[in-house]
Amino acid sequence: MVSTEEGCGENNTKLNKYSCACALVASMISIIFGYDTGVMSGAMIFIKEDLKIDDTQIEVLAGILNLCALVGSLAAGRTSDFIGRRFTIVLASIIFLIGSVLMGYAPSYAILMTGRCTAGIGVGFALMIAPVYSAEISSATHRGFLTSLPELCISLGILLGYVSNYFLGKLTLKLGWRLMLGVAAIPSLLLALGILKMPESPRWLVMQGRLADAKNILMQVCNTKQEAEDRFKDMKLALGIEENCNEENVKPTKNARGEGVWRELLVRPSTSVRRVLLAAIGIHFFEHAVGIEAVILYGPRIFKKAGVTSKDKLLLATVGVGLTKTMFILVATFLLDKVGRRKLLLTSTSGVIVALSLLGFGLTMVEHAKEKLLWALGLSMASTYLYVAFFSVGIAPITWVYSSEIFPLKLRAQGMAIGVAVNRVMNAAISMSFISIYKAITIGGAFFMFAGVALIAWFFFYFCLPETKGRSLEEMEMVFSNRARSKRDGSEVQR
Repeated sequence: MVSTEEGCGENNTKLNKYSCACALVASMISIIFGYDTGVMSGAMIFIKEDLKIDDTQIEVLAGILNLCALVGSLAAGRTSDFIGRRFTIVLASIIFLIGSVLMGYAPSYAILMTGRCTAGIGVGFALMIAPVYSAEISSATHRGFLTSLPELCISLGILLGYVSNYFLGKLTLKLGWRLMLGVAAIPSLLLALGILKMPESPRWLVMQGRLADAKNILMQVCNTKQEAEDRFKDMKLALGIEENCNEENVKPTKNARGEGVWRELLVRPSTSVRRVLLAAIGIHFFEHAVGIEAVILYGPRIFKKAGVTSKDKLLLATVGVGLTKTMFILVATFLLDKVGRRKLLLTSTSGVIVALSLLGFGLTMVEHAKEKLLWALGLSMASTYLYVAFFSVGIAPITWVYSSEIFPLKLRAQGMAIGVAVNRVMNAAISMSFISIYKAITIGGAFFMFAGVALIAWFFFYFCLPETKGRSLEEMEMVFSNRARSKRDGSEVQR
């Protein structure tokens, strides 16, 4: 089957500026989340000193955001089906704003935790809705680029958080970390106001039976009238609406507001839906099981173990992690629609395995040496940056691009919510246990363990994730069905 999206003429290969602007604005919420993640890595140094808390409390503070994001992501699926993708982004911004204000005020550990939990719920909403909105408003030819923007924005946010650590860390102990955490309230408010000027997802509007509204938006996000007509036709067919229906409004489709979706996803899924769900859960599980949160959140501790002692140098080395992550995700955004998801993912995972093994070796040598080993310090730092580079050029963006595009429309929001929930559980598991793990099996052993997990991930990606490059969203169920005609390299053969 050839998607009608791919046959809309030469103009369809050009990136539509309006759809790009919409995806960019929606992705802004990911900058706020990334900032919170990055800034916490340095803020924890000062929080521990100011509030006099121990390592266990630090682990809980680091990981609780992700457990609360689990709740937020599961709620976001049904919410976005009910009130729409756009207003769900507004809601996420408001929740995050409240959490940021509480963290910035935080006179005690209890209030800091309350703010962190509130922000976590907003994060869960944001992680689920930004890629879904971007995927649903983009064409098949540029979906990889636009859907990877939220992950790029997370990296930009992490980098801003690291830079904020470096400069605000020079303020007084009581003021510095509170400003680091509280300043995120400002962009949250601006985003809540800005997103109201953006259009709703045309696919959600079709699901609600609002055909005229959906068609009007498609005229803006497509390059030609023919492309808009073809995408509109695909959406109607996918939802069981007559291809030639010219009504402005029709009766909303079944599952228009999320009713019965859990049954189709979990209780009685079709073969293709079962495979889609396995792929989404698997890729979200392995994104964090390979240990990226250990480096992002505990970067200063890792560099300290490697032999960096100055607080300023620790924070500066962490800024390097943020720069590396942002630069290579930016590279990935331009490769996704050219190279394809599958090749990039397998290459990325191969590099991660090598880098983690080198990092484990370097840290083990440092830990067992009786004197400072400069070569081991250099190897540890270089392999950390190499790990972040390989992770960012594939696994990081593809996790979100892939899972946001493979679910059928009526199952997409809540299917994505399940993937995000798994993602947050794994993020929390690593965040809240990394210190305990490296104390039990040494810090080098912890990264050898992550390398083993990455090897398992490579085989899972190879056998369970078909190529989706160039496919319309309406074709994805066919790609995962028994009738799917796909080869490992993306060419079509019967399987």
